[in-house]
Amino acid sequence: MSDVREYVLKTPPGGIKRYDHEALCDLLKVEDYSRVIFEQGVGREAIVRVYPTNPLMDVREISLDDLAMDGRGRITLGTYFDGSPLRFRLFDPKTGNAQRGAVFGTTGAGKSRLVQAILVACKASGIVVHLADLKHGQSVPEAKGNVATRVTTQYEAILMLRGLVAEAERRMAAYAEMGRSGFVKDAPDPLTYGIVDEANRLLEKGAPFRDEAALLIKELGRTGRSVGVGIIIAAQAGHLDELGGSDTLRAMLKEGEVILLRWSSAMMQQLVGDGLIPRGEALQPIPKVVGQVRKIRRYNETRADDEDDVNSQGMLYHLTGIRPTSMARTYVVGSIEPCTGYDPLILALYGPQAPPGEPIDLEAHMTAKERKAAGGGDGEDDEPSTSEPELDTATMSTAQRILAALPADGLTEVDLLAALNADGGREVRRGSLRTTISGLRGKGEIARPDSTGLIVPIPAD
Repeated sequence: MSDVREYVLKTPPGGIKRYDHEALCDLLKVEDYSRVIFEQGVGREAIVRVYPTNPLMDVREISLDDLAMDGRGRITLGTYFDGSPLRFRLFDPKTGNAQRGAVFGTTGAGKSRLVQAILVACKASGIVVHLADLKHGQSVPEAKGNVATRVTTQYEAILMLRGLVAEAERRMAAYAEMGRSGFVKDAPDPLTYGIVDEANRLLEKGAPFRDEAALLIKELGRTGRSVGVGIIIAAQAGHLDELGGSDTLRAMLKEGEVILLRWSSAMMQQLVGDGLIPRGEALQPIPKVVGQVRKIRRYNETRADDEDDVNSQGMLYHLTGIRPTSMARTYVVGSIEPCTGYDPLILALYGPQAPPGEPIDLEAHMTAKERKAAGGGDGEDDEPSTSEPELDTATMSTAQRILAALPADGLTEVDLLAALNADGGREVRRGSLRTTISGLRGKGEIARPDSTGLIVPIPAD
């Protein structure tokens, strides 16, 4: 564009770690701060561009062509300010790995529409999705019938995550028997994702299944990706305490695909402090209202009716991409105005075809105690319930809790530890668990783990 001013700056060694965007705009005599784009260059260089209008204000609608996974396992979600495509990786064909991802942003920043785009891309690309929409299904309602599994409560989300971990463990054992060290797409298993929207509800302090959720998500991120089972979370906050208090979980997310939409100042401090953004990294703020010019109105001057309308939804930084400090924006996903029912534009993107994959059998991943608490009993004709059970384990020993938690077909050590730390009793550590299991094995109440690592109870005579 001939009317774009560009300035190339020489920077100190290591680049510019902090700058005052408002002061830069004042220096350039630009009243609309959103017209000035700062980008850290390679080496000792930075670029400042001044546009006649914000280049991200008028993005086009997203299309199925954008969301079709390319040969490198990427989809196109939007555009950078200079027109370059914003790509998001769902699969790495060179390593065979599924991805782990996180989408952060404050309320109204565009998280749910971005998640919709990812869900549409997965369906169009033959990727099996198991979705937890923890805003009672309201965040992405059009996903109903367009994903293999859709749950809307925290307890159902735990059952779904248990199922994903179990599937990852099944694949590990099967691939080991085949002599395969990695995942090969669709041979014989499909690429699969667990997606948790409003994950902060599941992982925040005080959430009933917080510890188990953090453990299961961490396990998927650590071992699931190598067998084609990925995990993506979308959350309103990025602080360690809001993500299950797990350092390992945070480290896992830093290695995946991390997107930051509009944030609050407190959120930015938390993200920097927790290491998701390098300390002192220069990110231009994303305002709620782009193009707003703060100036005193003279007497009888009127303001535009829409000057305070929020218009920055979908503006973001792809923190783990090749341009982490470059502002981008998602293409428009769905209708601009709210709909009285399901959004017809989003439904059209999903298409009428059935989603790939089979739903997770949630009841199969309940513990014996959970089935009993949920009223499931032992009868095959009982209607399964996935309401959150109230378990009283405060007076039980660890050995009693282990025997109560183990189903007849057994659990892995990881799943058993997660079940114990979600049953309402005191916390059980891995060392204590192993010691107690050893004692139960010596008493003949638990069998030795089989080749798949399952811990199975021995029925009483």
